[in-house]
Amino acid sequence: MKKIRTFFALPIPERVARPLSDCADTLCEYDRGLDAHWVDSSNYHLTLCFLGNVSLDQVTELEQLTREALADQSSFMVPLDQLGYYKANPRLGVLAALISDHEQLYALHDRMVNIAKKAGIRYDERDFMPHVTLARLPAKNRFEVPDSWPQPNLLTPADSVVLFQSRPGERGSIYTPLFEVHLSA
Repeated sequence: MKKIRTFFALPIPERVARPLSDCADTLCEYDRGLDAHWVDSSNYHLTLCFLGNVSLDQVTELEQLTREALADQSSFMVPLDQLGYYKANPRLGVLAALISDHEQLYALHDRMVNIAKKAGIRYDERDFMPHVTLARLPAKNRFEVPDSWPQPNLLTPADSVVLFQSRPGERGSIYTPLFEVHLSA
């Protein structure tokens, strides 16, 4: 049975991606070993929950469960107020826009995790936090952490949740939306 690599995310509009990309540009000088693989701003998204490999049948079930679970979910604004280094797994670190404590976002994250579990997906929550990946680095890298990180002070809307497929491409991952569920105004 064919499986595809997937994750739930909030899309980032261009009006937010552009200044976030400017913040990422200021971090390039700390990539002394040229270890970072910078994400093009057109691919920015706020990852809510990484699902890993799922079957096409599970995608159909995920869509039904997501539509049901988010039918009463109101949209809200998410502050992208910190940049930092985040160890995504033992092999990968990311430079990311992070969110300080935000109750609505973490409640949405929990909903998405519960949807994945209902669809029979084994979800590993260890050390995950919602984030916008700006660059990927191998776990062993020469990135020099700045004394003072740029402060993006941006707000992005949480007005829809998308299940994306992620495939490797020549210049980084290729993200394809599989379905989108709009949140109520």
